[in-house]
Amino acid sequence: MEDLLQLSYALDTFYFLMSGVLVMWMAAGFSMLEAGMVRAKNTAEILTKNISLFAIACIMYMLVGYNIMYPGESVSELWPGISFLIGGDNDVAAVTAGGDDAPYYSGMSDFFFQVVFVATAMSIVSGAVAERMKLWAFLLFAVVFTAFIYPLQGFWKWGGGFLDVRGFSDFAGSGVVHMCGAAAALAGVLLLGSRKGKYGPDGSVRPMPGANMPLATLGAFILWMGWFGFNGGSELKVSNVEEANAVALIFVNTNLAAAGGVVAALLTVRLLWGKADLTMAINGALAGLVTITAEPLTPTPLQATGFGALGGILVVFSIIALDRIRIDDPVGAISVHGVVGILGLLLVPVTNGDANFQAQLIGIGVIFAWTFFASVFVWALLKGIMGIRVSEEEEYNGVDVAECGLEAYPEFTSSGSGS
Repeated sequence: MEDLLQLSYALDTFYFLMSGVLVMWMAAGFSMLEAGMVRAKNTAEILTKNISLFAIACIMYMLVGYNIMYPGESVSELWPGISFLIGGDNDVAAVTAGGDDAPYYSGMSDFFFQVVFVATAMSIVSGAVAERMKLWAFLLFAVVFTAFIYPLQGFWKWGGGFLDVRGFSDFAGSGVVHMCGAAAALAGVLLLGSRKGKYGPDGSVRPMPGANMPLATLGAFILWMGWFGFNGGSELKVSNVEEANAVALIFVNTNLAAAGGVVAALLTVRLLWGKADLTMAINGALAGLVTITAEPLTPTPLQATGFGALGGILVVFSIIALDRIRIDDPVGAISVHGVVGILGLLLVPVTNGDANFQAQLIGIGVIFAWTFFASVFVWALLKGIMGIRVSEEEEYNGVDVAECGLEAYPEFTSSGSGS
């Protein structure tokens, strides 16, 4: 019996770790997606942001964030208390003791899986503020966001805080991860302002196409792949028939939601503009994935496809609407992760009888309000101390040169070009 318990522990730990590796690979997806969606003169800087924010997230979550989000014993349902550094891991005696309280995966595997989630949330911010934000202001915000802002709202749901007690349901993070990241991004964008030349004096929207659509498409496929770890790993276990079947269904529903999002977004832009739009197809896939993240286990595959399609339709109209009110988001992150994240949370009670709309609305309001206003405070503080926006000349020449001193495509661009 002890050997079986140890084998099950090893299998679930390995599954947890490999799921975390898939989610870590989403960092590459965000990097490629954002690098493709920005103009050539801003590519090196967006890549620097993505690799740096991942490293910062790992360190800050290890130092303090993980213990805020999963405190063991919290002070209250609202405040978990604060402690530093992650502790040790399980021993053989604890695993083989049996009973409901016996650990069934390594504590370190849980940290690894959770830390790549906080990095994902921070990656959402980088795309929305692209092409005009100072690199070091962004990285300082990443320190605060990954250490305190994200972990506290994560505790309220996944750490056993008051949202969890009140029945708020968010399986893998449509709200805790995606809407949280989008709320922080929205706060930054509002204080930052739009890119120069994005909007005309008559209210017209001027397209600023990305430099590398093959790269953006590669990024979308990497994210699609990584999402199997994101949702599948959130089942936490795979070592028995019931759990293995659940994981398989989650994979199928995750894939079909993305497919539904692509098709629906393509059909929507075909009806609106009479042509296909690759950027909308990409955002449709991501929207479908965000939609199903809140509850990938209870829908049937057909329902999951329909939910993803709703996300694909909504993201098109959201991107258009935000542009009309002059909220400049170069990659559509606020729409994909924020607006569609809310949709995903509201769809949970449709198939999950244990969820209710009132608890979902409370969760949406609390996570958004906390993240948005905390982020506004931090962004405003940074703006007052060091500024958060590059100069007009630096923006015109490209933040690659201004912030990184190099160009991503030196053979094809010049620092003074408007590309």
